[in-house]
Amino acid sequence: MVKPSKLAVTGAHYGLKDWLAQRVTAVLMTLYLIMLAGVLYVAAPHDYAAWKSIFSHQWMRIATFVFFTGLLWHAWVGVRNVLMDYVHATAVRLTLQIVVITALLFYWVWMAEILWS
Repeated sequence: MVKPSKLAVTGAHYGLKDWLAQRVTAVLMTLYLIMLAGVLYVAAPHDYAAWKSIFSHQWMRIATFVFFTGLLWHAWVGVRNVLMDYVHATAVRLTLQIVVITALLFYWVWMAEILWS
């Protein structure tokens, strides 16, 4: 009789955290888009000054910042999971992850600069 061997468990085990992060960020982004559609329906901006007026309110900047933070987090979880599943060479996977993290951080800082400049 062959005894079952212990299976080597590998991976980062993000499962439930990833699932929850994807759902929470998706809900936050959906709520923001509904709110933005309502604001645009009421304000109906037709020029740069009207758009600037909408985003001059602190609550709108914060809501937009939360939206983009959720979007970038959502993107990171998705891209990281795809890289973990399909890029098996560790050095290549880590390099790609660093590139993605760097790009997402760049976009996050750029977005903050646009909102508060």
